[in-house]
Amino acid sequence: MATNSKDMKNSKDIKSIIGELSKVDYLADESIASVVYLADKLQKPVLIEGPAGTGKTQLAKSVAEMNKSKLIRLQCYEGLDEAKALYEWNYKKQLLRIQSSGEQDWAEMEEDIFAEQFLLSRPLLEAIRSEEDTVLLIDEVDRVEVETEVLLLEVLSDYQVSIPELGTIEGTNFPLVFLTSNNTRELSEALKRRCLYLYIDYPSLEREKEIVLAKVPDIEDSLADQVARVVRSIRQLELKKPPSVSETLDWAKTLLILGVKSIDEEVATSTANILLKYRTDIEKVQKEFAGQDLNEL
Repeated sequence: MATNSKDMKNSKDIKSIIGELSKVDYLADESIASVVYLADKLQKPVLIEGPAGTGKTQLAKSVAEMNKSKLIRLQCYEGLDEAKALYEWNYKKQLLRIQSSGEQDWAEMEEDIFAEQFLLSRPLLEAIRSEEDTVLLIDEVDRVEVETEVLLLEVLSDYQVSIPELGTIEGTNFPLVFLTSNNTRELSEALKRRCLYLYIDYPSLEREKEIVLAKVPDIEDSLADQVARVVRSIRQLELKKPPSVSETLDWAKTLLILGVKSIDEEVATSTANILLKYRTDIEKVQKEFAGQDLNEL
């Protein structure tokens, strides 16, 4: 089995992980830092679930940045297959080799064209063969069919890939693996068993304010506080899609550009389209805020 050549860059502990992640603008709480720490020590993947836009993908990117590791991303989608996830053969190069082989015996030719030089590594194979410290991000794994999860199991269990023409290729280094899911479907028990589990929900009021202050450095403390309070109140409504953290940040930046010092009903309703992406949600929020003093939220 592959081994980890460097334990979390100089054996960071949980508190130092929180500090190091904050240096790359990811505000992690102790539960998040603990899972990152244990994933490295136990050499297990992390399955991160939660609403869209809560920082699941960004956690993997930030860990890679924190460790100065190579980030390899497999973006999942319906119809993803082995050729895009694991490997495929370079058919054009193989065809050229066949055309130049003359009257070579087919058995010899077949062995020749299914050699390493004709293999195209895709994200999963690339990650386990990388000689660099690597973070592998398998993003939105819930988008693939249940059958496609089988492609991941061998890699996540033993960090190896079976290629019929070449045999089993074992990983040379243990990547830190993060799988994200937006809960659009239930993942298989087999996949879950192989992973540590982390649920990232919308941040608390205080943490979202910290995120706004960290990501929008020119914003005043009072406005950041009001942004966090208004967004929290909006998320408490029954909406088709509540605002994500990234949309909170877009809204905060919008308010700065517009020169807003304090959020009132007019500002909130006129800029609701920055936070919300469905007309019914916008209308619901505009109705909710009508005549309301937003300073009392």
